[in-house]
Amino acid sequence: MADSWVNSAEILGSDLHLELTRAGSRRTALMAALREAIRDGRLAPDTRLPPYRSLAADLGIARNTVADAYAELVAEGWLTARQGSGTRVAPRPASPPPRRRTPGRERGGRPSGATGGRRGPRPAPRPVHNLLQGQPDAASFPRAGWLASARRALTAAPHEAFGPGDPRGRPELRRALADYLARVRGVRTDPERIVVCAGFAHAVRLLSDTRLLRPRMAVESYGLDFHRSLLRSAGIRTVPLPLDADGALTEGLADLDGVRAALLTPAHQFPTGGPLHPGRRAAAVAWARESGGLLLEDDYDGEFRYDRRPVGAVQGLDPDRVLYLGSASKSLSPALRLGWMVLPDHLVDGLLATKGEREGWTGVLDQLTLADFIESGGYDRHVRRMRQQYRRRRDQLVAALAERAPHIRVSGIAAGLHAVLELPPGTERSALRAAAWQGLALDGLGGYRHPDATTPHRDGLVVGYATPPEHSFAGALDALCRALPPEQTAT
Repeated sequence: MADSWVNSAEILGSDLHLELTRAGSRRTALMAALREAIRDGRLAPDTRLPPYRSLAADLGIARNTVADAYAELVAEGWLTARQGSGTRVAPRPASPPPRRRTPGRERGGRPSGATGGRRGPRPAPRPVHNLLQGQPDAASFPRAGWLASARRALTAAPHEAFGPGDPRGRPELRRALADYLARVRGVRTDPERIVVCAGFAHAVRLLSDTRLLRPRMAVESYGLDFHRSLLRSAGIRTVPLPLDADGALTEGLADLDGVRAALLTPAHQFPTGGPLHPGRRAAAVAWARESGGLLLEDDYDGEFRYDRRPVGAVQGLDPDRVLYLGSASKSLSPALRLGWMVLPDHLVDGLLATKGEREGWTGVLDQLTLADFIESGGYDRHVRRMRQQYRRRRDQLVAALAERAPHIRVSGIAAGLHAVLELPPGTERSALRAAAWQGLALDGLGGYRHPDATTPHRDGLVVGYATPPEHSFAGALDALCRALPPEQTAT
């Protein structure tokens, strides 16, 4: 039978009643008792706990046992530990409203007819702050400018625009995109080589159906599993390219048997950050030329570079071997469902045959509106404004970490809408649990790692600093800092 004892510890003049009855080690029992006291409200937020030496003496257990329990509860987000402030109960996000009782459930939420038993673990609170990557600030969508462009576009649209859609996309949008991408991203194209689509995923599906990417395709060892799953569902096996601080090791493409294409994020590697080194850009293009292969360039946030001029598109090095893929999902909104493919001339007809005779994915009015928004200068003004806003948020994130978690290194911040917080080995899972307890929605770096990658896993958090509304960003940063693991010290 597990040890069972009752004791009390003086906390700021009050007695804390702890009942250590949990089976297992005394450290496990102490952690369970403290969690229960916090859940029940007997330990209110910001309550200061006694020094671990004092609590160990009161309970008659080893100091290291209490110290380890405190450290684990800090990592999980139940407690906080700051120099000069001691160990305290962590603040908690507001609880969600209670659910209504539904038929078939008795008072207390137990299903009718259920038998008694030990109460299971309580679920983490619903997310209060969204720090998931890949989403712009929805509140900053340029409604007034978009509405003005929609009115102009609707007034000027020819009658034939309201007939069956052209699978290439509206010529007004393709002309606007050709000029914009050449000016801002260094893309070499003309309107006849641009095909409008519903976003990056739609582009990948279309390209997969053309059989251009089979049987094997190289991808970066860290990236979206959603994209890899799209390729898998099309019968394409993905082969991971190792990464380092200079991006994907494209020199190894020539050693991959059966690989006919490679998917890269050269401007800002997703999610680890950093541009692809110029030498590796050249190596990738050389491989494509010599092997007859293709490069798919995912320019998912190329406009948002903060510390220097944007890195130009790889497509400009060889328009016949590089397929450039972009969308409005990061710069404007994913709700628009507007993307574009800049294709080599010899691939256009095959892609259009796969897409079909009529446009079935993107609305004509949105295409016309985006064309006007670009040509009127509204798109440039919006991107510049959001670049300043996102840079300010990035700076706030970096400053908060420097002040409250200086042991956490932040990377990938020269561009984009997210940053990577590099964690001590073995702490990613506990940090994610702590984040959930603080009401944060965010991802761990491990979720982006290719299952066949051979390089060691890096523990980290992927923090999307663009997503929260402006008024709640400070609160999101505060909750994030509380969720981070404490600095590890030698024992």
